[in-house]
Amino acid sequence: MAGIPGLFLFLLLLLICAVGQGRPYGAHWKPTWPTYRLPVVLPQSTLSLAKPDFEAEAKLEVSSSCGPQCHKGTPLPTYEEVKQYLSYETLYANGSRTETQVGIYVLSSGRGESSGKSRRKRQIYGYDSRFSIFGKDFLLNYPFSTSVKLSTGCTGTLVAEKHVLTAAHCIHDGKTYVKGTQKLRVGFLKPKFKDGGRRANDSSSAVPEKMKFQWIRVKRTHVPKGWIKGNANDIGMDYDYALLELKKPHKRKFMKIGVSPPSKQLPGGRIHFSGYDNDRPGNLVYRFCDVKDETYDLLYQQCDAQPGASGSGVYVRMWKRQQQKWERKIIGIFSGHQWVDVNGSPQDFNVAVRITPLKYAQICYWIKGNYLDCREG
Repeated sequence: MAGIPGLFLFLLLLLICAVGQGRPYGAHWKPTWPTYRLPVVLPQSTLSLAKPDFEAEAKLEVSSSCGPQCHKGTPLPTYEEVKQYLSYETLYANGSRTETQVGIYVLSSGRGESSGKSRRKRQIYGYDSRFSIFGKDFLLNYPFSTSVKLSTGCTGTLVAEKHVLTAAHCIHDGKTYVKGTQKLRVGFLKPKFKDGGRRANDSSSAVPEKMKFQWIRVKRTHVPKGWIKGNANDIGMDYDYALLELKKPHKRKFMKIGVSPPSKQLPGGRIHFSGYDNDRPGNLVYRFCDVKDETYDLLYQQCDAQPGASGSGVYVRMWKRQQQKWERKIIGIFSGHQWVDVNGSPQDFNVAVRITPLKYAQICYWIKGNYLDCREG
């Protein structure tokens, strides 16, 4: 494994290809997960930082006016800039924090001008196509059971036995951590029973009254420096993701992360996600929609969503050739809303951050702690 300096490596990483990702034709074709040649993102040095003040107000959505054409027209960052964006802060439950610089390796085998236009408070496109998920038989079963609520008001997704993927803005406003992050908790919907009943399959007269949240404290959080203003405040939503590590295992089935394929390879060109939209308190809300446009880092779509859904894991279901089975994977994180100037007229989108090969390598390392376990995206 060797480091390759300069813009050459970054261009190489951008062009990392999926083996056999050409779209086959025929009546029996199945949308198949591509096999990627992935880079490696490894910690190089770690230093301690002063404790944050936790004074930022929680924002349940972020907005940007830099749309697809704006992003596509932005010069590529250099290798050194990418290393800086993928470096990260870690916040611990005792309030201490560190900054870790990373290296990017290959195994030898637009952004941000404000349009000044007011944005809609509702992110609903025509008829509201969201579905509230009711009943323990759905809420407690996969994939809906992987959606969790953050105590700061956002949504997250279970991606490992002790890890939750969410949006960075749910815990950090780009300058400092939001109020409540030091005692951050993750909520799991569970049935609340009458008559002291404990289990849904008890033969007693216990009847579910409603669902309630059971909370688990967060042990530490990771936020990429690309999100933190002062380092990369001109790259919009590209790095709006964070990983939370719980203090104890959640004991639920989780959804693995995967590298985001091009939208044309997605089944029906469509994505799915579930979140805790704040206009339907206490309800888990599911939606799906077509991808309208994409850049290397972002997916643009018009899935109906409200604040509170930020941080939801965007997923698709595709065929896993090696295991000969269908599998859902998280390919992005729902971030927020954008007004975009399209041919001189304003158009609005909801935006998801794509899990690129580099982001996959980083997030997977945060989860596994061993790059050898992160070779398949």
